[in-house]
Amino acid sequence: MAELTSVQESPSAALPPPTRAMRLWQLAIVTILVLFVGILAFRLWDTNVSDHRADGLAPDFTFTTFEGETISLADLQGKGVVLNFWASWCDPCRDEAALLESAWRREQGNGIVFLGLDYLDQEPSAKAYLEEYGISYPNGPDLQSGAARRYGIKGVPETYFIAPDGKIVQTVIGPVTSPAQLDTFLAKIRP
Repeated sequence: MAELTSVQESPSAALPPPTRAMRLWQLAIVTILVLFVGILAFRLWDTNVSDHRADGLAPDFTFTTFEGETISLADLQGKGVVLNFWASWCDPCRDEAALLESAWRREQGNGIVFLGLDYLDQEPSAKAYLEEYGISYPNGPDLQSGAARRYGIKGVPETYFIAPDGKIVQTVIGPVTSPAQLDTFLAKIRP
């Protein structure tokens, strides 16, 4: 009696070779993915680089404080400016809030202006934060993140020290950590 032998075919042997149409679809999908990644990379680069100036000048911006006062960076020419991006939901922002307020009270008569721009926050929460820390220097919302985009911020808190000639001389990504550190940066922008 003859034995029946079963021949097991490998899974790849059972599949027909890819057709020309299938290869075109695969190529189209890969091309779309490469284009998507390329566009995404360009947009990230463009957002972070396009508004930075080679001369180091701080990008101008205008904002309206929570009290309704309109302030423009260009109007502060000749003064040192401490520009702080913050948010009420940001724990590291809370770590530096009292330090910034204390320095503002000490420096406001010395030609240094502190400005706070509230980033991606809700107004009631932002106002409660300002009240909680007794912050008295001008603060307002960064509507549509216009200033944040121009400065290319990475997150909050982020603080820019701008000299009287309008040049950024120091950037702190994260909280300002001590009075000594803050005093060192203030010395660089003193008129």
